[in-house]
Amino acid sequence: MKKIITLLLLSTQLTAFSQNGAPANPYYNGFDWSLSGNTLKNALATKITDTHTNPLTYSQAENALRIVDADPTDTQNVFLIYGFSSAICTYTNESNYGTATNWNEHRKRHKSADQPPTTAPNPPLTECVWNREHVFPVSLGNPNLDTSTPSAGTDAHHLRTADVDRNALRGNKKFAAGLGNSAVIGANWYPGDEWKGDVARMMMYMYLRYPTQCKPSTVGTGSVVASDPDMMQLFLQWNAEDPVSQYEDNRNTYLSTLSNTYGQGNRNPFIDNPYLATRIWGGQAAQNRWPTVYLGTDAFDYENAVTIYPNPTTSEKVTIASTVEWQEVKIYTINGQLTQTIVNPNFANELQITNLTKGFYFVNFINDSKTITKKLIIK
Repeated sequence: MKKIITLLLLSTQLTAFSQNGAPANPYYNGFDWSLSGNTLKNALATKITDTHTNPLTYSQAENALRIVDADPTDTQNVFLIYGFSSAICTYTNESNYGTATNWNEHRKRHKSADQPPTTAPNPPLTECVWNREHVFPVSLGNPNLDTSTPSAGTDAHHLRTADVDRNALRGNKKFAAGLGNSAVIGANWYPGDEWKGDVARMMMYMYLRYPTQCKPSTVGTGSVVASDPDMMQLFLQWNAEDPVSQYEDNRNTYLSTLSNTYGQGNRNPFIDNPYLATRIWGGQAAQNRWPTVYLGTDAFDYENAVTIYPNPTTSEKVTIASTVEWQEVKIYTINGQLTQTIVNPNFANELQITNLTKGFYFVNFINDSKTITKKLIIK
């Protein structure tokens, strides 16, 4: 079975691009991939809005979840975003529950067989019930997301099957950094290592599709992106750290296909290529699923993403702000002598550089995507 799956995935990858390097999916025919930053964001927003020609009702979205969130290896089960409550059921015991056909169905936790089962002791055999989770909470929309008519509240791109208790535990808590399984983090919510990338890409989609109603800044915590105060650094990080799964791809394709019973017509472009987020907002370079596609002369305006101030200065201390994550920052004198190396610098609260004597310096910023050099003058 593993060999068959591998061959299918390889076949998909080989046919993912046309001969000229553009995405073979006709959905993107004619799109200008040389765009970046806010121009690219606006163009993608127009694309996913114009192609959203079959908005679903809340009832239709419920039926769509039975299809798009189904485990392809066992369609009697769906994948539960955030996992499930170990006090209710365990992955290892799920097969003992039998088959359920109504809304209160027995469900599993993981979206991939590569994910380990819970290690919690086996609880009594009781139901593991699922319902619809608004990953962008209804009450955090401005205005609130409506489910009475086809709208942001019924958009299946951000609705997911969820264990009832995990859903209730999350409530309308904002997303925050964490580690491991989903959990309450102070007054906020961590979706879990397995789901954080899914969440980030859904929040990006909702922002482009409903830009004033569904801002990431109202649903996430932490630092905002300097070039766009409505986007959170947290979601860029999650998008990079948790790559797209086959499950997300299958979901995206079904919802974009109008010939499907519950197809909306539009796609989530950040599932198609997470690197589009890097091109728009910078930050840690995310997975580029179109390595042969021409994405402009530069993946991001890195030069303008970095600011050193004050510069020039008479002080021995300067501040560096960056909307891009760098692996190293190296400071050289005009004679080429390396004076400082900072590994994995943290720009969350800006970076302070001290102990600089009078002189002319070159500051190198280095990551896998780009190396740039800035000048610094200490008078």
